[in-house]
Amino acid sequence: MRNIDLTSWQGLLGTLLGLALVTIIGVGIRLLVMSTVQRRRERMNRQINERLRALIAAYKTLGGSFTGDLSVDPRHRRDLRGEDEAGESIDLEKMGSDRARRIRDAVEASLSDIFLLGTEEHVRLAERAARELVAGKPVHTHELVVALRDFIREALDLDPIPEGLQIPMQGPARPSGSGGRDKGDQRGGEGRSGGGGMEAGGGMALGGGIGLGGAMSIGSAEEPPHHV
Repeated sequence: MRNIDLTSWQGLLGTLLGLALVTIIGVGIRLLVMSTVQRRRERMNRQINERLRALIAAYKTLGGSFTGDLSVDPRHRRDLRGEDEAGESIDLEKMGSDRARRIRDAVEASLSDIFLLGTEEHVRLAERAARELVAGKPVHTHELVVALRDFIREALDLDPIPEGLQIPMQGPARPSGSGGRDKGDQRGGEGRSGGGGMEAGGGMALGGGIGLGGAMSIGSAEEPPHHV
């Protein structure tokens, strides 16, 4: 305020220019700070969304089943063949179907995502499950599923699950593998039925042509000769 000079128009103009310059600098600094904070917040929101999306997908894979076999079979086909050569009993149903292999592959991918994006508790539980898989032991994922469920509900600001509920034990989701084959069989059946219709139509046309030609030949043979 001491440098404000209102005695002349030159002093007044200089004062106004100084105030405008200070105001512009202050507004620019504020906009720069706000832009930086906004970009950082958007980046954090994207990271949180990607993290939650990956953990939700892992939760659905590791805990998508409530009934049936809720453990992960770590054996490979080479292990089953080795058991067969050793003379031990093997599960032929599991050897003939690749459902166990697809479940194991999906669980391993989910564990890898948890190693990357999970909390310390999630990583510890996933590390124990991965070690059991490497050791060839059947793995239960229920404890890891519960930890993921609690973290996701808290991150989404949802109410905790009521204490009185008794949620059944959860295990890895069973993949559905017959949809594509059924569609292919259906398309093949439609193609075969269409081909049968074309063959029937061709046979009818051929039969009609032969019948018409034969009728014309018989009619011309029965006409009496004209006398001139």
